Amino acid sequence: MSSRLLVLSNGHGEDLIAQRVLQALRQRRPDLIVRVLPLVGLGEAFAADEAAGHLQRLGPQLQLPSGGFSNQSLRGLARDLAAGLPLLSWRQLRLVRAWARQGDPVLAVGDLLPLLLAWSSGGRFGFIGTPKSDCTWASPGPPGWRPSPLADAYHRCKGSEWDPWEWAVMGSRRCRLVAVRDRLTARGLRRHGVAALAPGNPMMDGFPHAPLPAWLQSQRRLILLAGSRLPEALGNARRLLGCLALWQPLQHTVVLVASGSIPSAEAWAQLLESGGFTAMPLSAEAAAIGASASWGRGRWQLLLGQHSFSRWASWAELGLATAGTATEQLAGLGVPSLSLPGPGPQFKAGFARRQSRLLGGAVQPCQSPEQLVRRLQELLEDPHERARRAAWGRRRMGPAGGSARLAALVEQRLLG
Repeated sequence: MSSRLLVLSNGHGEDLIAQRVLQALRQRRPDLIVRVLPLVGLGEAFAADEAAGHLQRLGPQLQLPSGGFSNQSLRGLARDLAAGLPLLSWRQLRLVRAWARQGDPVLAVGDLLPLLLAWSSGGRFGFIGTPKSDCTWASPGPPGWRPSPLADAYHRCKGSEWDPWEWAVMGSRRCRLVAVRDRLTARGLRRHGVAALAPGNPMMDGFPHAPLPAWLQSQRRLILLAGSRLPEALGNARRLLGCLALWQPLQHTVVLVASGSIPSAEAWAQLLESGGFTAMPLSAEAAAIGASASWGRGRWQLLLGQHSFSRWASWAELGLATAGTATEQLAGLGVPSLSLPGPGPQFKAGFARRQSRLLGGAVQPCQSPEQLVRRLQELLEDPHERARRAAWGRRRMGPAGGSARLAALVEQRLLG
């Protein structure tokens, strides 16, 4: 049985998924030596576990200008190439091959890039495919949005959102584990000879069962998710805050602004001040739930809480979201959302449309701030429609427990 494991991940959401699986794996194999290689960004999600001595991040690392979304535009690709992407990829490939030559396995988390690197190692590997789901072409698009008949027909002809070159790599004799996010996607891959499994979605693990505080129960509650990649997250936040300025609710409404370390508290303060919000004294009740600042404008009260998403998420009635993984997690917790795509590089119109189909309509993309405000009013006044969309999101994301089941498979098939 192997005593060492190298994990490749290519993005913030993939880092979080890998972290969840590794935490569950540590319960089974506390002696396992774990190294992680973030292919995109610095892998901040692993920082706490690294500080505790549970794993070690390896280089080389580079914060790419596109934030890892160079596949969505030629401009993003050109910027990444100029920033040193070819040299970065070559150095990462050499590291992975050196690891495999020692006989130790590789676990890839993400899409084609980590899958190819793991296969190129020459050793045995496993793959957790996170971004693709056949739900995105098997489900209808959001109302009022341009359809994508060519892309849908292409996937329908294949019978899978994964592509033939990806099937070929997953079907390698050295690939000991292929896990995807849902049974529909696994079934599509199995038709092409890939022994894919759908043991559960690690995204839904790690949420504490925190009861809704009594002082929030009588108030309307929204949660705002702007994303975590700069400078896009600041533009997303500015547009979402602008939507709030278009409407004054009939009763006091709390907006839980759940943010990571990016954007910073200072950046949020500048955005809120320029948006007409005024800093307010932080109440003891707000401080007790992890809020670090309070801002107000009319009947809106915004509570800023960095690293508070897992605690606050289930308290909201609705989300205003331009995030990726966090929006999916919100849907899985039964909180429907409204989104407002922008110029990208990540949260563009195509991404928002795909996300809505992936989540079965639990998130509704809007084409303008005015449309978002209208739908926000409609959903706040219609608890039955909110409950219907909440059920769609829970069904698409699945229950908690996926990390433990994946960890067991990694131990049995990859480390054994």
